[in-house]
Amino acid sequence: MSPDKVKLLTVLSIDGGGIRGIIPATILSFLEAKLQELDGPDARIADYFDVVAGTSTGGLLTAMLTAPDTNGRPLFAAKDLARFYIKHSPKIFRQKNLIRSKITSKLRMVCGPKYDGKYLHGLLRRYLGDTRLDRTLTNVVIPTFDIAYLQPMIFSTFELKHRPSQNALLSDISMSTSAAPTIFPPHYFETKDQNGRRRAFNLVDGGLAANNPTLCAMNQVSQDIILGNEHFFPVKPEDYGKFMVISLGCGSNRNRRYCSKAVAKWGVFNWLIKNGTAPIVDMFNSASADMVDIHLCVLFRALRSSQNYLRIQAHHGHR
Repeated sequence: MSPDKVKLLTVLSIDGGGIRGIIPATILSFLEAKLQELDGPDARIADYFDVVAGTSTGGLLTAMLTAPDTNGRPLFAAKDLARFYIKHSPKIFRQKNLIRSKITSKLRMVCGPKYDGKYLHGLLRRYLGDTRLDRTLTNVVIPTFDIAYLQPMIFSTFELKHRPSQNALLSDISMSTSAAPTIFPPHYFETKDQNGRRRAFNLVDGGLAANNPTLCAMNQVSQDIILGNEHFFPVKPEDYGKFMVISLGCGSNRNRRYCSKAVAKWGVFNWLIKNGTAPIVDMFNSASADMVDIHLCVLFRALRSSQNYLRIQAHHGHR
């Protein structure tokens, strides 16, 4: 539709999901290709969304989609994202010997994180460089969790005016939101505000706060509108008919099911380590993501705006 006929506040949200981030990456590549058919080869995802939100692997995608290159255009085209996962995942999740790795990975998960994260950190430093949160090409919302304060820490361009200490490097934010417990170590860094005061961050995976960050993004936008900031055209906080939301999941493995009789015998070790995964973390992340989807489905339907909310989630092995 012509922008003169309808104005929409557009939100893109990307779940956490580790290596399965290749799923939303592929979807975004398809979407960007279709947008290029309409608007030319230079069209990019960041050009079409007022807000991009991402958790964990979705936070990495968010940073790559919205970070500027030297010409002020997106650092990555969407078609490059899936290639990034294919090229670098074997080194991020390095397994030298399959039999030995199964044994050592379990021991590592007992004694410490499964991977040290050094290769991933090096990639993020190289690609994102000195780019800070305030340089993104559109508004971004990236949840993390602060283990020092036991509370969510949401990095949001909407908050920078009132909380300048949150203007961290995108590389540090990306390392933090992807620091999945048992998989990667927590990430520590510091920032300085305008008066030189230091702010320390002790952060882990944003999935502990919001594995599906759609509601976080909506709340940030609504708060911005309530405070009267002029990021967007005039819109009321409750006017969800003015929102267009696309929420991308990373796939849910329904083949990994558990029988209550078997789980009844589990102790702490089994809840934390089972077949190379952490069942309690997987269940928590899946439940968190689905509850946000349920809430938004009901909300948009109640406000007669169901057509403005799209959730795309692949259920592997689901019938």
